Amino acid sequence: MNGLTAKADSVTACRKIGRIIAVLLFCTSLLHGAEKPNIVWLVSEDNSADWLRLYNKNGAPMPNVETLAKSGIVFNNAFSCAPVCSVARSTIISGCYAPRLGVQYHRQQVAVPMPKGLHMFPYYLRKAGYYTTNCNKEDYNFVNEAKLNVWDSSSGKATYRKRRPGQPFFHVQNFGITHENRLHFGDMADKTKTNPKSVTLFKYHPDTPTFRYTYAKYLDLQRTLDGQIGQFLAGLKREGLMDDTFIFYYGDHGGVLPRGKGYAYDSGLRVPMVVHIPKNWKHLAPAAVGTSIDGTVQFVDLSATVLNLAGVQIPNGIDGKPFLGKGVALDELNARDISFGYADRFDEKYDMVRTIRKGRYRYMRNYQPFNFDGLYNAYRYKMLAYREWQALFKAGKLNAEQSQFFLPRPVECLYDLEADPSEVKNLAADPVNRATLLELRGILQRQVKSMPDLSFYPENVFLAQGKRNPTGFGQKKKADIARLVDIADLSLLPFLEAQPKLSKALKSNNPWERYWGLIVCSCFGKQAEPFYQMAETMAASDKENLVRVRAAEFLGLVGKADPRATIISALKQTEDLIEAGLILNSAVLLQDSKPGYKFDSPQIPGNASGNGLVALRLQYLKQ
Repeated sequence: MNGLTAKADSVTACRKIGRIIAVLLFCTSLLHGAEKPNIVWLVSEDNSADWLRLYNKNGAPMPNVETLAKSGIVFNNAFSCAPVCSVARSTIISGCYAPRLGVQYHRQQVAVPMPKGLHMFPYYLRKAGYYTTNCNKEDYNFVNEAKLNVWDSSSGKATYRKRRPGQPFFHVQNFGITHENRLHFGDMADKTKTNPKSVTLFKYHPDTPTFRYTYAKYLDLQRTLDGQIGQFLAGLKREGLMDDTFIFYYGDHGGVLPRGKGYAYDSGLRVPMVVHIPKNWKHLAPAAVGTSIDGTVQFVDLSATVLNLAGVQIPNGIDGKPFLGKGVALDELNARDISFGYADRFDEKYDMVRTIRKGRYRYMRNYQPFNFDGLYNAYRYKMLAYREWQALFKAGKLNAEQSQFFLPRPVECLYDLEADPSEVKNLAADPVNRATLLELRGILQRQVKSMPDLSFYPENVFLAQGKRNPTGFGQKKKADIARLVDIADLSLLPFLEAQPKLSKALKSNNPWERYWGLIVCSCFGKQAEPFYQMAETMAASDKENLVRVRAAEFLGLVGKADPRATIISALKQTEDLIEAGLILNSAVLLQDSKPGYKFDSPQIPGNASGNGLVALRLQYLKQ
């Protein structure tokens, strides 16, 4: 026993010596400077730039973020590519535009793989020796490779502190205090620190006690967020890491008051972006500490930026480009002025919006403008402000700017963000802005064709044919998608000019050309009267279920024919969960739009009703 005890004491002593040596090596690395910089992301949820005093005089004071800005760079024009978390985060982790990869829908119904030969970007950091940790939200729409080879740790307990002594690290710290669900309160009993009378409302919101209280509540949450960020930064300071660590603070997309999160306006896409520049790595910054940069940066650029800071080769196949690190010049960075955004399905609510912001102008292409912004979405309408806004619209108590949310949209919009930051004055028909409109329209058309954009197929069709290799499927179908884009863009022409090509599309043997032709008919509304008879025939007998639905939708929206029999028949025929959701979106639209058609508890065969998004639509229709 004495021998065993001696041996145990010896092992214990060796372990203590080992720990001491490790600490000494770590301290030595600090004294001589790290070989690679550390990188930290501080990510707040649902948080547009407008809610921070740093960007907007009416925003919340956030002293810790403001102090971070003094030791770093403020990006005045930073944009999420999507106005909702899973799509925005899928863009970030891949470095690719989501509609090119098939991850543009929130929430995912079927997870898809990353493009062949490309990994989530922390994989490359880890391969280069970085310790990679994420605390604690992923929310990617991809097949989960994150637990396998991307993160050393990804959980609510993940910390950079478990790295080897001297090992560089990449750490993501997520803050949920500003998430939309924090505004799902049932009453306004709790007193706010921010005086509701002091807030400044967006022009599209009604000035009511409910909206003022909700603004004040959210500004209070910003202050709480800033305190949490301050606590995290204090830990980095205590550990002597500030001089070797790039610290990014940004919001994961915009939001979160009504018409923010989920909508591809500036309120849903423009985010705060502040980067602390560490003293030992100033040479990797394109500008001096304390600088504000006007050049445009996007979420698709974040992966390339981190890899560039880490000295890791940026892999082929990503869409972004770095905005920090070697090779980034200030003049070139400030010359960047274009961002691309997208909004598709949010939970059970379908839409398809693509947008380009160039300088002071935002161009929005509403591919299905009859799917008005305020179309019912269960998660949205948990917020008292949403419910009140809808009630005031139905009661006729809103002005024109406040009513836009509940009305069909133009097929394209052009907003001057300097003159109209609330984006309520559409300049698309203004001859003075014709050149700008055509320029931005052309940029967007080239963007959706070049990717190509997989949303030009219905979600269920894309997933049935391309879920195993979405990018490969897109490349194979690139010419077909370009034709669908051209058909969709017939809605941008005067009807008489579009009519011959629209007739050809409706007669096509390709069901998705017929599908988009009918969507264009709905965009033209009663101008498309010459196609009523053709649409009636298609609603009754087209071989493709979704084409029949689009034909019925068109006829219902113009008040030509009752669409309910076709919609109910299509629901009875489908056993595809995702197709059922698309059909039910049309049912809700037809019920809530003029002239209005009440659906009495439509039934779905098989297991389709087991889909959560389908269940939400059925529940709403039964109300």
